[in-house]
Amino acid sequence: MREHFTKLDHALEPPGLRRQLGSPALFGIVQGFIAASIYFSVGLVAERALGLTWVVFLVGALMFAVIVPCYVEGASLHQERGGVTVLARYAFNELASFIAGWAICLDYLILVALCAFATTDYLGTFWHGFDSGLVEFGTAAVVVLYVALVAIRGAGPRRYDRVAVIVLADLLVQLLFVVLGLALLFEPQVLTHPAQVAGSPDLQDVVFTFPLVLVAFSGIDASSGLAGQVAIGRKGLRRLIGVRLIAAVVPYVGIALVASSVLPQTGGRWVEAPMVGIADAFEQAWLRDVLRYVVAISAVAILTAAAQSAMLGLSRLGYSLAVNRQIPSRIGYLQSSRATPVVIICFGAIAAIGLLIPADLEFLAAICAFGATLAFFIVGLSVVRLRYKEPDRDRPYRMPLNVRFMGGDLPVLGALCVVLSALAFVALLAEHGGARWVGLVWMGSGIALYVGYRTSQGKPVLKRVTVPETALTRRSAEAEYGSMLVPILGTPLDDDIMQTAGRLAADDAGEGEGGAVIEALWIFEVPMALPLDARVPDEELKRARGALKRAKAVGEEYEGVEVATAVVRARRAGEAIVHEAKRRGVEAVVLAAEEPTRVGGGLRLGGKPGLHDTVVGETTRYVVNKAPCRVILTAPPARTDGRPIQIDPMGPVPQQLPTPLGHPLAAPESDGVSDPAAGR
Repeated sequence: MREHFTKLDHALEPPGLRRQLGSPALFGIVQGFIAASIYFSVGLVAERALGLTWVVFLVGALMFAVIVPCYVEGASLHQERGGVTVLARYAFNELASFIAGWAICLDYLILVALCAFATTDYLGTFWHGFDSGLVEFGTAAVVVLYVALVAIRGAGPRRYDRVAVIVLADLLVQLLFVVLGLALLFEPQVLTHPAQVAGSPDLQDVVFTFPLVLVAFSGIDASSGLAGQVAIGRKGLRRLIGVRLIAAVVPYVGIALVASSVLPQTGGRWVEAPMVGIADAFEQAWLRDVLRYVVAISAVAILTAAAQSAMLGLSRLGYSLAVNRQIPSRIGYLQSSRATPVVIICFGAIAAIGLLIPADLEFLAAICAFGATLAFFIVGLSVVRLRYKEPDRDRPYRMPLNVRFMGGDLPVLGALCVVLSALAFVALLAEHGGARWVGLVWMGSGIALYVGYRTSQGKPVLKRVTVPETALTRRSAEAEYGSMLVPILGTPLDDDIMQTAGRLAADDAGEGEGGAVIEALWIFEVPMALPLDARVPDEELKRARGALKRAKAVGEEYEGVEVATAVVRARRAGEAIVHEAKRRGVEAVVLAAEEPTRVGGGLRLGGKPGLHDTVVGETTRYVVNKAPCRVILTAPPARTDGRPIQIDPMGPVPQQLPTPLGHPLAAPESDGVSDPAAGR
């Protein structure tokens, strides 16, 4: 079936939950993590790498330039929430998906603690009591509780706008530091003779520091997890990559150059607040004092914003694991009024506060690097694997630099991502003893949890099994379905179909994770005589867009319902509907039965001849028999009561007409099948 489907270049909106965000949201998340990491990682690296600090950060920047295209291609290929877990799922299997997700969960958890802890060191600029003792622990704990409360309340588009403003302001501060530092503090000899300026470190110390700089790139997965929610086109993806690289590399490497000239000579005094140390190195008293307070304010703001993004990433990813039954569904329980995964958030807050007790910044950064390097390795491997597994699938973004290898297009950047991530992971295991054991214990216990949970439930370990989102909230009784697929025909009956789906959709007026989504799908049936990627006539494409636009307007008249639209090509409509239902993991398909006919060969709705005189056609019959989820048929045009048709060939034969909202067709569970019993 894979070869039968490809997205149109001009498909309307990519599938997803909410499309209220744009490229500024992605930029804010990624740049926020990078900016925050500079405030603590520069000091850790400079303490050991000395005059070669800039070299370590330059290698890190090259790694960033390799990782970003991998994530963007993967996220555009399969536009689902989950980041690296989605790529590993489609490239390999569900166990690989869980391993990737569990590694990133560790990453997010440590980042919350790490950013909260680092804020106290910069608050120490205003009062020295903030960066030591019980006050330090209490302040960091307050930051953790604050970001947990924000996550429980839910994150809407306005929060992303505020983060983008904070990130932009901080970027200006960091660029100011780069300009002033290169002009007044930078020693050019550090490029050619670093030992004369700051001393020459041992190779072991340089290897020790390399994994630490990768902590900065954890935000890539957080932004990738928004796939399907972000309204951004193909050109926008390319521009976003360029902006990401420039905005990240300039302050990232520029500050490292200044730090190489300044920090090694301070004897480790500013390890935990390196940017204040750089400001303190300016000879001009007025400039030094102003910069110290400016950088302290900016650091506290950006570190808090990064902690919020990390907690949000943890909640989203944990929720995704629960929906896909990779962790017990009860852990993904949604808070009733805000529809946010409150159990996951509370667990993250408690664990992050516990991690603050050792008060060891280097230890936390090393553990974070464990999860990041493992996740980046899986991302690179997944993107390479998908080039061979799904070679004909449309890629809104396709990374450059590809070579023919073993019958496929091998992405050079993807291969480099695999190699560099593997080297960083090996270096971390060899040089960071504490992080090695914490990381291995975390991964081992997670895999044991996953395998034990799946086997205890009688579910396959390697195949995908999903639970309806409504099963994770007590509000599920208010509605029957949270996600539905609705094929659009371009006829007046489309309004009836969308109205039926809208009534069945979940009512979610909040800004949390539990909103209902209707996937409106237009299918171009391409004759066998033509190639599948044959050009679609402009008038047909215009008709499809108009019908989908109308369907979106009708569906979103219902409170709390989001309508996503997409266009696909296929040889047969029935196969396309079943394929998309499996791929998207929807809970139901709302289908318009073909016009009734008395010609033999159709499927009689009662399952027995003579029960009803209504007969459905080939497409409906195929979907009813093959769909991996429940199927709801609306009345065909010959009926005038406008009621959906009830079909349940697996149950008793119905003896009367259905109720106005009908009854879904039950289907046996298989790959990607929603399991309503889970989580109860």
